[in-house]
Amino acid sequence: MGKVRQMDKVPVILNPSAHSEKGKNAAAEIRAMSPRIELIETGDIVEVKKIARDVAQSGGPVLAAAGGDGTINAVISSLAGSETALGIFPTGTMNLFARELQLPRKSLQGCWQVIEEGVTRKVDLFGFNDGIFVQVAGVGLDARIIEETTWERKKKFGKFGYLMTALSVTGQEAPRIRVFPEGHEPLEGAFVLIGNGSLYGPAFRLFRHAANDDGLLEILVFDSQSRVDVMRYLTAFTMGQMEKAKGVSYVQAPSLRVQSDSEVPVEVDGEFAGYTPVEFFAMEQGLNVLVPGD
Repeated sequence: MGKVRQMDKVPVILNPSAHSEKGKNAAAEIRAMSPRIELIETGDIVEVKKIARDVAQSGGPVLAAAGGDGTINAVISSLAGSETALGIFPTGTMNLFARELQLPRKSLQGCWQVIEEGVTRKVDLFGFNDGIFVQVAGVGLDARIIEETTWERKKKFGKFGYLMTALSVTGQEAPRIRVFPEGHEPLEGAFVLIGNGSLYGPAFRLFRHAANDDGLLEILVFDSQSRVDVMRYLTAFTMGQMEKAKGVSYVQAPSLRVQSDSEVPVEVDGEFAGYTPVEFFAMEQGLNVLVPGD
């Protein structure tokens, strides 16, 4: 744990989620919290990254971001390796990283209090090819679900849109993927899930032994994505026995490489991120985040 020095102004990048009433309400609430808040509204991810990079390069002690995991991830990619501490207002849909940090997700005022208290913790960052992720990644099944869930379906059904896609994708024949975790024998399966933090999906504690400050990733390789086997994996998860389930290989490693004979989709922090081959690796410098004090 550490502390950051107080600032006269705290820049807050807000992705207003264009056409979203929720985004407009969040902007008004955050702006009204304190005259110290300097609210910057933009839905342009390129601009989000530039603003964050400028703050980091100028030595700003704090930058806050309001949005979902995609917006938070964009800011993180520009703060990586800097001393600037990240504050979070979880105004998006999933907010998985905010959940991992145990932020008061239902109270933006509570999140501002965390920022004002200035308690920091350093968490691990992992790179993948030419990007960065902080929470979770996947190759195969879950990435395919994200890739094939259309914007129209998400808008109409919200989180259930992903479930609808999952029902159609699960059971399809999957290309075999080969996983090469550092320090372990190669593994093979239908899909792989990779955790830096413990949480996955809406808020499932899938990676039960994960710690986002130990330099290791938790890696789960699943042999099959047939409906019967996926149901068996889910049963093992609910019983707290995922790592011991038949057809599941479990290791921890600081890096891994994933290959396949045909292209297999990749997701990081809930966003589609391309196709195999892909390599995940620990970055030398972590990220300072503002967290609730003890």
